[in-house]
Amino acid sequence: MIFRIATPQDLPAIVALLADEDSVVDPRTVEVDEAYVRAFADIDADDRNEMVVMVDEDGTVLGCLQLTYIPGLGRHGQERALIEAVRVRADRRGGGLGRELLGRAIERARARGCTLVQLTSNKRRTEAHRFYGSLGFARSHDGFKLAL
Repeated sequence: MIFRIATPQDLPAIVALLADEDSVVDPRTVEVDEAYVRAFADIDADDRNEMVVMVDEDGTVLGCLQLTYIPGLGRHGQERALIEAVRVRADRRGGGLGRELLGRAIERARARGCTLVQLTSNKRRTEAHRFYGSLGFARSHDGFKLAL
């Protein structure tokens, strides 16, 4: 598997992964509108954000996640990494790809000097929660969101 920074050509496959986590969505069927293009360009232009993909030898995107590096005064000024938008193709789950994807993201954060990796997950994704726990993530905080 190849783990790399996403390119604009990967955007349809990423949108397809995010569209429905329970089934495989053909990237050719998703609409990549200007909002997606703009958001991807913003992520790509920001040195504190990375959209990463895992692809097979044929170039098929099998998984993705977004890494955001957050400076802060907590933890004695150490940077932390936030992992979001984690997805592995529904037909490829259970074979270790998610473990490899998250492992490589964690190593990327460690190499950058981050002292903490955090993520959030929808409360309904109980299988994902078990998976994150198996990687050593601990439930340490309750999260809150406010839609604007």
